[in-house]
Amino acid sequence: MTLSQLVNERATTGTPPNRFRSRNPDDFAVPRGREEEWRFTPVRQVRELFEPFAPTSVMDGSVDAPDGVTWAIVAPDDARVGQVLQPGDRVSALAFSHARQALVLELTGTPERPVLVHGRITPGLAYEHMVIEAKPHARATVVVDYAGSATVAENVEIVVGAGAHLTVVSLQQWDADAVHLSSHAIRLGADATVKHVVVNLTGRLVRIAPTVEFAGRGARAEMLGVGFAGDGHHFESRLYLDHAVPHCTSDVLYKNVLSGESARTVWIGDVRIRPAAAGTSTYEMNRNLLLTDGARADSVPNLEIETGDIIGAGHASATGRFDDLQLFYLQSRGIPFEEAQRLVVRGFLADVVDRIGVPDLQERVMTAIEARLGFTPEVENED
Repeated sequence: MTLSQLVNERATTGTPPNRFRSRNPDDFAVPRGREEEWRFTPVRQVRELFEPFAPTSVMDGSVDAPDGVTWAIVAPDDARVGQVLQPGDRVSALAFSHARQALVLELTGTPERPVLVHGRITPGLAYEHMVIEAKPHARATVVVDYAGSATVAENVEIVVGAGAHLTVVSLQQWDADAVHLSSHAIRLGADATVKHVVVNLTGRLVRIAPTVEFAGRGARAEMLGVGFAGDGHHFESRLYLDHAVPHCTSDVLYKNVLSGESARTVWIGDVRIRPAAAGTSTYEMNRNLLLTDGARADSVPNLEIETGDIIGAGHASATGRFDDLQLFYLQSRGIPFEEAQRLVVRGFLADVVDRIGVPDLQERVMTAIEARLGFTPEVENED
């Protein structure tokens, strides 16, 4: 049996936390859609990313950074690239080995405002790589806003130094035909905190796979996700949290709203608590609200506990239709259907959106979702 065949066998039959990792694309078989890592993904739509390609699109982006933040476009052999990334699939390995450059952000102190990275990518195929590093005891927020109509394979490395607090928001507002596959590798030092937020609003296929490595005692990860999938959208989130050291905490909350016969979301939440991870506390929750018939949400939480010396561990998943009784109650109070639907959706998403911690972005997300529902806020006449 060849190495690629062995990897393919592991991906098909092994538990996700034990999946093989390599930076060599040839160590991964070309996915066929039956593998555990790919069985929920419409592989025909991403087949172009399974083989090496010459990039044909251009990143027409910008970085708006306050004092305390340095950034640079560097060559792929820069020492800061590859600090934490260990690809778990063929697309990530190809992106790592073929990206021509990387954006590196280094954060120190307490910047006065969020770092804004605007990533508009022109049509075509692209490899992208980003490194975000919060130095020890820094407190910062980075918002990455994706747009355009490209087909993108991307890796993002997030390094949070000892005692640092970092919020990273990945906002997907792609054109209707865009395809975006991205692996996020996060490493937390001692007493470090990361708030990682994924917001999926548009794009034909968006698949984001965050991996969290707890490398120091007392680290905390808050993993949040918000999605609004419409007709023709496939939004997939695949999380893996690796508790390998003592007294760390993880809290996962992902919520999706689906509207349209072909709307599709996938959420995979894998948590592993290794024997040395005494004192771990972890909980993960995925909830999905279906507004229309035909919409589908797949949700698969996995919890692997290898020590009994923990504070607590649990997971929950719930998918349900729009509550007709709740809607009827609101309409019986004289609230029009569109406004009642907006109130229900806003209430469903409020707890996770409010935890983003960037007020302007929170309102922007809710406004975009309400626009998708056909609701246009009234503007008061100041005359």
